Formats: sequence, structure tokens, C-alpha cells
Amino acid sequence: MDQNYKNHRQYVPAYHFVLLPLSLGGLVITVFDWWPAVQQHWLYALVFLLFLLTAYCLRSFALKVQDRVIRAEEGLRHYLLTGKPLPAALQLPQILALRFASDEEMPALAQRAVAENLSADQIKRAVKNWRADQLRA
Repeated sequence: MDQNYKNHRQYVPAYHFVLLPLSLGGLVITVFDWWPAVQQHWLYALVFLLFLLTAYCLRSFALKVQDRVIRAEEGLRHYLLTGKPLPAALQLPQILALRFASDEEMPALAQRAVAENLSADQIKRAVKNWRADQLRA
């Protein structure tokens, strides 16, 4: 499947539609069943709360690592294409958006992003030849 602006967001069904809803549902069920027998069910609430926290942390840690890798990859790509490092004024969301630009348009789009202070969404919309990122978390 070709990737473009309209379909570039990714949902991981096991994470978004199974793990999180079941964890939240388990917490809600435990809390509503909590009142009649507080001594027996506080542990279940704690387990589901920790499970939700673990799921959140796993996802956020993976995204942070991915952001760092993309920043390094795009810095190297810009250097290979231009012989210069990425402009220091680029913010992380802008760099993350530039990964979708083809090699031909990336350097000019990076300069334009700095000059016009383009948002990540504006950068993605400006991409003419979309470069798919199928390996993101």
C-alpha cells in the first residue's frame, strides 16, 4: 500500500484496540466491584492500574527512541544530500515530518520549514513525492 498524508498514521490493533481497552475495562470493572468488598479487590485495581501504566510507558519509550533515530537518520540524509548539517532552527516535529519528503525535495523543504516556520502538518502537506515510513512504531 502506498503511503501518503491521508494514510500515514498507524494504529497497532493489538495495542490500540485490545491492550488499552481491556486494561481500562478491567480497571473500571474492578473499581465498580470494589465497594462491596474493599479488602479483596484493591489488589486487582492496583494490577490493572500498573498494567495501564506499563502499556503507556512501553509505547512512549518506543516513540522516544524512534524520534531519536529519525532525527539521526534525517541529519545524516541531509548531510549526504547537501554536505551541511540540518539547520539548527528545525524543531523535532519538523524533522520528523521531513522524513516523508523525497531526497530531491528534502533540502529545500527543510530550508522552507525554517524560513516560514512551517508546522509538521504543513511540511507533510507540502511533500510532493511521499517517502513511505513503514518501519515506525
